[in-house]
Amino acid sequence: MSFYPISVDLKERPCVVIGGGKVAARKVLGLLSCSAQVTVVSPELTEELLLQHADGRFRWIDREYRSGDLGNAFLVIAATDDEETQKQVYDDAVTNNLLLNVADVPQRCNFILPATVRRGDLTISISTSGKSPALARKLRMELEKRYGSEYRILVDILGAIRPEILALGLPQSENENLFKKLLHDEMAEWIKDGKWDIMVRHLRSVLGDKAGDDMLQRILTSLDDKGLN
Repeated sequence: MSFYPISVDLKERPCVVIGGGKVAARKVLGLLSCSAQVTVVSPELTEELLLQHADGRFRWIDREYRSGDLGNAFLVIAATDDEETQKQVYDDAVTNNLLLNVADVPQRCNFILPATVRRGDLTISISTSGKSPALARKLRMELEKRYGSEYRILVDILGAIRPEILALGLPQSENENLFKKLLHDEMAEWIKDGKWDIMVRHLRSVLGDKAGDDMLQRILTSLDDKGLN
C-alpha cells in the first residue's frame, strides 16, 4: 500500500487513544506535543500517563473500550494488542469515516505514523509504508545524530528572516534567489560553534543591498529576543 505523506494540524482537535501501556504513552505524548485534545480509554495507565493525567493534560475514561467512545474524534489511535478491541475500534472508525491508526497492524490503518526526528519546527520523517518499522527506526537514529539542536536554531533564524524578505515585495524569482543565498552550507556549524560574528557577516553580505540597515536591525533584534544571537 502506498501512503500519501502529509502533516496535520491537530491543535485543539479531539483525538482518542485506546490503550494505556507504553505504546499508548508514546502516542499520547506525541499528540499532546501538537496541542491536541486527547481522550484515553483504558482501565490502566502507565506511571508516566498517570502523571500527565494528574496534571490535567488529557481526559481519561477508566474502563475497556465500548462502541461509541470515539464520539466526535478527528483522529483515533488503537494502541492495544487485544484483537477484539482492535476490530471494534476499526469497525467504529470506518463507520464514522475517521482517521485511524492501529499500532503494528497496518491492514487496519488508514494512516500510519512515520519514525520522526524533531528539532523545534524542523520535522524529518521516515516511512517504509509499514513494511519495516525496524529500518525506519534505524534511519531515525542515524538522522538524530546527524541533525542536532543547532538545526532548531537555524530554522528559527530563517523563520525570522523570511517575512522580512517577503515584505519587500520583490518578484518571486528574486525571493527564491535570496533564500538560496541565505542557506550557506556552514550555517549549522556556525551555530554549533557559537560563531555569531560570521553569521551576522553572512546575513549582511546577502541582505545588505536589498534589506538596508533597518531590516537587518529588526532581524538581529528578533534573534536577540529568542536568545539566538
